[in-house]
Amino acid sequence: MKLAPREKKGILLAVLVVGAAALLHFGVFPLLESRAGLRRAIAAKEQSVLELRQLSADYLARRQSSQGIEERLARRAPGFSLFSFLEQAAGAAGVKANIKYMKPSTSLGQGKLTESVVEVKLERISLEQLARYLEHIESPAEVVAVKRISIQTMKEGSGGLEVVVQVLTFLDQGA
Repeated sequence: MKLAPREKKGILLAVLVVGAAALLHFGVFPLLESRAGLRRAIAAKEQSVLELRQLSADYLARRQSSQGIEERLARRAPGFSLFSFLEQAAGAAGVKANIKYMKPSTSLGQGKLTESVVEVKLERISLEQLARYLEHIESPAEVVAVKRISIQTMKEGSGGLEVVVQVLTFLDQGA
């Protein structure tokens, strides 16, 4: 069976269309998808590198800060006690008589530093007395800071405030 030239051209055109479709479907489109996937992967890796650089800078800043704390701890008087420090600050601020209790506690840190916390409850103090006391206990030189504070008015109507302050410092266990 002989095909007419017109039929040959039709079959040839159909074979070319099917071949081109197969080439696009199995060759070009997967290549374009893989390139897009590679671009997404590169963008994700670049983002990861940026995050790692940020974390590295943050780590170095914290490490320098930690070394600053260790230097201040080394300059602190030997035998420093947070409990005694808070008691002296209360006397200097004129609120020693208002102390209901002082509860010390310590927790182990990751390195050679141990966190020491004292919870102080004050009753019937004025806002001015509280401000003076906080000025005395916040001491960057002694590495002492307020961790948490709770302030309420007295329930009995006697006036004044009821304050619970958690104060923390670090103790150098390596020394």
